[in-house]
Amino acid sequence: MSETVVPREVSPAPASASAPERPAHRDPNVLRWVAAFTLSAVGDNVYYMALAWAAARSGSPAQAGVVLAVGAVPRAVLMLGGGVLADRWGPRRVVIGGDAARCVVMFTVAAFLALTAPGLWPLIAVALVFGVVDALFLPAVGALPPRITAPRQLARVQGMRGLAARVATVTGGPLGGLLVAFGGSPAAFAVAGALFAVSLALLVAVRIKALPVREAAEAPTEATGAGPWRELTDGLRHLRRHRVLGPLMLVIALSELGFVGPLNIGLVLLAQDRGWGAGGMGWIVAAFGVGAGAASLLLAVRGHLPRAGLVLCLSVVAGALAIGALAIGALAFVQTVALAAVAGLLVGLLAGLGGGLCGALTQTLTEPAYLGRVTSVATLFTLGIAPLSYPVTGAAVGLWGTGPVFVVSAAVCAAGGALGLAFAGLRRAELPGGRAR
Repeated sequence: MSETVVPREVSPAPASASAPERPAHRDPNVLRWVAAFTLSAVGDNVYYMALAWAAARSGSPAQAGVVLAVGAVPRAVLMLGGGVLADRWGPRRVVIGGDAARCVVMFTVAAFLALTAPGLWPLIAVALVFGVVDALFLPAVGALPPRITAPRQLARVQGMRGLAARVATVTGGPLGGLLVAFGGSPAAFAVAGALFAVSLALLVAVRIKALPVREAAEAPTEATGAGPWRELTDGLRHLRRHRVLGPLMLVIALSELGFVGPLNIGLVLLAQDRGWGAGGMGWIVAAFGVGAGAASLLLAVRGHLPRAGLVLCLSVVAGALAIGALAIGALAFVQTVALAAVAGLLVGLLAGLGGGLCGALTQTLTEPAYLGRVTSVATLFTLGIAPLSYPVTGAAVGLWGTGPVFVVSAAVCAAGGALGLAFAGLRRAELPGGRAR
């Protein structure tokens, strides 16, 4: 077979195996990756703001909605294939290629909009291309942390990543709005491209560890040059047979399906129904962001939680998906913005902690040769399938009102919590030992 398969990545400047372990928040290599991730996430927010504005100016509200939604299609269809590429080519190559493609797309559309009147079809093409890049980019991003830090630092890295995502959300939206207001969509697209370019430069400087020989040897499909379909099914088989990862993916799927629709669409309809307006909705979303950011900060500072599987099941799965789900349900019945914001703070705190621990356990327990494919499954549920619940949630609210819909969503989340508690392997799962000194 003439195809050359690269199952492992070698660092441009590998650290000595005997070097002492450095805490992630003090490791320049990890900090470069976090900075690159943050800039890329800010660029994402600016891009979506620019795309939404250009679409709204080019067509009706319904047509603008189509433009924004069309990018989710390639994410849902191609996400698992992105995981295969991350494992076959190495996540560093895929991430760098993804950021480079984002730069080219953003600068191209900025020039196009600056020279001609925007139309719907070019914007749809941009959304589709960006969706394809996301499908390849996101699994590779999730597969990188175990290759840039020690296993016991992964919880801390997940906390840093979660905090970076919250910073990007808080800053990216307003930045995109200001750019659109003062320079129009071309300026916003150009700045998004510049952010991706700086992120790309930082990613090139990140050192990547090679896979251990034992782990590389345990991925025979990569070693023998099996086809992509064989690699995908092999990764899914690895996931299904794992006593922790399989149940964990089921918990993620149920929690996302019950959580995403009410938070993103149901909350808008609830604010309209209660007369809170956009300002009230903004306070609730901000409270959720503060809670999630606080949970991420906790993980980043502590770096390790003893008996992480039990903490996940009780404090996060039973908490965020049961108590937190009840808080989501309570949002449909509280009468004031202040009480709704308190509920949003609680949900954000528990959901942020759960998301961080889910990511750390996934990256710790997955064989590195399969990490791209396993990450693609989790990302498929969170960013591919779960958003498809938006129209279902909207239609259900129109038929039965916000109260019943939020309660059903809370029940779905609670079912995920009960499922997690039912699996002993997940309850007993551990992160690697304590802090590095």
